[in-house]
Amino acid sequence: MEKTIIESKRRPAQRLKQSLPFYFMLPGMVLLFIFNYLPLYGWKIAFQKFIPAKGLFGDQKWVGTYWFKYIANYPDFARALRNTLIISFEKLALGIVIAIVFSILINEIRNSKLKRTVQTIVYLPHFLSWIILSGVLIDILSPSTGIVNKLIMAMGGQSVFFLGDNSYFQGTMVVTDIWKEFGFNTIVYLAAITSIDPSLYESAVMDGANRFQQIIHITLPGMLPIIMLMLLLNIGTVMNANFDQIFNLYSPTVYKTGDLLDTLVYRIGLVNANYSLSTAIGIFKSLVSMVLVGTSYLSAYKFAGYRIF
Repeated sequence: MEKTIIESKRRPAQRLKQSLPFYFMLPGMVLLFIFNYLPLYGWKIAFQKFIPAKGLFGDQKWVGTYWFKYIANYPDFARALRNTLIISFEKLALGIVIAIVFSILINEIRNSKLKRTVQTIVYLPHFLSWIILSGVLIDILSPSTGIVNKLIMAMGGQSVFFLGDNSYFQGTMVVTDIWKEFGFNTIVYLAAITSIDPSLYESAVMDGANRFQQIIHITLPGMLPIIMLMLLLNIGTVMNANFDQIFNLYSPTVYKTGDLLDTLVYRIGLVNANYSLSTAIGIFKSLVSMVLVGTSYLSAYKFAGYRIF
């Protein structure tokens, strides 16, 4: 009887302890609901001929799916969608490959001080905003005074307008984004390498395997689950090609290759004040992103055993 009473007294404390993570998450969930879900009421603008003077709750004219049909024939939309997908997939593919290669190279450094120094140097760009980096890149890549073009001309080449030529703009965006983020992304892959059983390397050495053979047959296979997981999870973000970067570095001369869905929504909605069309494009982007995120998480669970709950 006494044992039953003691257990009944312990149960509320155990339930409270088990529920603590939820209570810690509650403020964040409330803020998420207020700032991310309540504003979805504004999606109704995409089904109206919205006149700002009447306000969000005013008597607006309903036009059904007119704006969604309109964007299907809107030439700038197809261009922005194509640029978004191309830039996103290039960043995704090259970013993962470079982060993997660099994490393996860092792992091979035996001098701990040198290793920490290299890691710190490559991590730093991640913590700088694109507002700061855009100013730096505009100076560095300037066709007349930039150090990059001075080096090119010193070697006998011609000056390149990296930020104003459609032939170079997408490549410049991909390279600069990878340069900013790859160092931080190596954290995940270094953690995957450290989790590999050291006895596998010892056995490989006894069998006569050199360092390169150990990387190919032990390190990379050991990293494969994390590589697959990161690839699958990042697929859900392909509709976001980094608005901050493009907005701070592009210009009308490179709209052909640099205009994204996000920058198009910005110009149509905030610059041209066509809120209905910009909202329709935003809804399209959100729905596609939702499908991609759902597909990527299901794929991550199936192929990498990853699950949120």
